[in-house]
Amino acid sequence: MKKNETGQYEIGGVNVLDICKEHDSPLYVYDLAKMKKQYTRLTSAFKGTKLKILYACKALTNLSVLRYFKKLGSGLDCVSIQEVQLGLKAGFKPKDIHYTPNCVSFEEIKLAVEAGVCINVDNISILEQFGNHYGNTVPVCIRINPHIMAGGNHKISTGHIDSKFGISIYQLRHVHRVVKSGNIKVTGLHMHTGSDILDVDVFLRGAQILLEAAKEFKGLKYVDFGSGFKVPYKPGDESTDIEQLGEKLGSYFKAFCKDYGKELEIMFEPGKFLVSESGCFLVRTNVVKQTTATVFAGVDSGMNHLIRPMLYGSYHHIINVSNPKGTERFYTVVGYICETDTFGWDHKLNEVREGDILCLKNAGAYAYSMASNYNSRYRPAEVAVYNGKAHLIRKRETFNDLINNQVKLKFK
Repeated sequence: MKKNETGQYEIGGVNVLDICKEHDSPLYVYDLAKMKKQYTRLTSAFKGTKLKILYACKALTNLSVLRYFKKLGSGLDCVSIQEVQLGLKAGFKPKDIHYTPNCVSFEEIKLAVEAGVCINVDNISILEQFGNHYGNTVPVCIRINPHIMAGGNHKISTGHIDSKFGISIYQLRHVHRVVKSGNIKVTGLHMHTGSDILDVDVFLRGAQILLEAAKEFKGLKYVDFGSGFKVPYKPGDESTDIEQLGEKLGSYFKAFCKDYGKELEIMFEPGKFLVSESGCFLVRTNVVKQTTATVFAGVDSGMNHLIRPMLYGSYHHIINVSNPKGTERFYTVVGYICETDTFGWDHKLNEVREGDILCLKNAGAYAYSMASNYNSRYRPAEVAVYNGKAHLIRKRETFNDLINNQVKLKFK
C-alpha cells in the first residue's frame, strides 16, 4: 500500500477507500503483484540451482491465491489432508504437493498416499507404520529436527530440542534401522527451524546439519530447507537477506551435490515471506474513547479476524487511510470482542475520527486462515487486487453461515 500523487492510499493502483466503499469493512485485501515480487525475488536468488518453491499454504488458503501461485510455477506445502484437497481443487498436480503433517493419525497419512501427493514423515512411529504398510512401493521424505533454536517467538520456533516437530538428528541411527527393516524408499530430507529468522547463518548451520545427514541416504532426489524468512513489520524493519542466502547456501548446495554424485533439487517452503506484505486488513473506527490514561480507537473487528497481536504479541503497522494529513496523535487500537482485544498499543496515527478507515499491514499471512466466529461474529470478505482491479475472492459471511451446520435438538 502506498500514497498516490494526491496523497491518497492505493493498493495495486486502486484507491483503498474505493475498495472499502464497494466491499465494506472489515475487509482483507491482497496485492497479487507483491506476491509475485516476493516469489521472483526468491527464484532469482537461487538461479543456477535446481530450485522448487512450495508455497506453505497454511498462511493463506484462498483458492484464488493458490491458483495464482500455481500460475507462477510454485508447488504446494500442506500440513493437513484438507489443505491437500484444497490444493487439488486449485489444480495442482499431486506430484507438486508435499504433505508435511504433525501428530496426525496413520489413517490421514493413507488418505494423502491415495491422493498421490509426496509424503513427509516427522516421527519414528509413523515411519515404522509407513514401512510396514507400504514398504518401498511409496517414496517418502523424512523431516529432521536439527536442534537449532530459531524464530521470532518461542511459539513459532520449531527446530529446538523441546519441539514436537521432526525426528531428532540424534535419532538418525535408529531412523536408518527403521528404513532398512521396513525397506522404505527415502527420496527427500527436510527441516524447518522456525519463523521470522533474520540471520542467514542460522540457515547455513541447519543446512550443514541436514546435508551431513543426507550423505547417509543414497537415493535422494531433493533436500527441503523449509523456510521461516523474516519479513519487515515496522517501518525500517530488517528482513532476511534472501540474496545473501542464495549466494551462500546455493554455493554450498552445489558443492554438496558434486560430492553426492548427482544434482539434487533444492526446495523451500515460504508462506509468510510470499503473502504477508501483500495483505492489508481494513477496519472502520466505531468509537474514539478517552480514559484517564489512554485514547482508544475502537474498530469494527477484533482478534477473531486478526489474532496474531494477542497470540504472539506481533506488531502490525497501522495507518489512518481516511485522514492521511491529520495531526499525529497516540492511539491504542482495540477491537469489539468482549475481552482484552488489542491490535496495537500506543500507535502514532494521523488523527482518528469515528468512521475513519484504518489499515493494519502485514495481514496476508495467518489473518484469515486463523480467523474465527468468536462472539458469533462473521468472518470478513477477501479481495484480491490484480492487474489494477479489485476482485472479490471470498464473500462476507452471513447469519446462515453461522447456523448452517447446527442440528436442532428437540425438547420434550
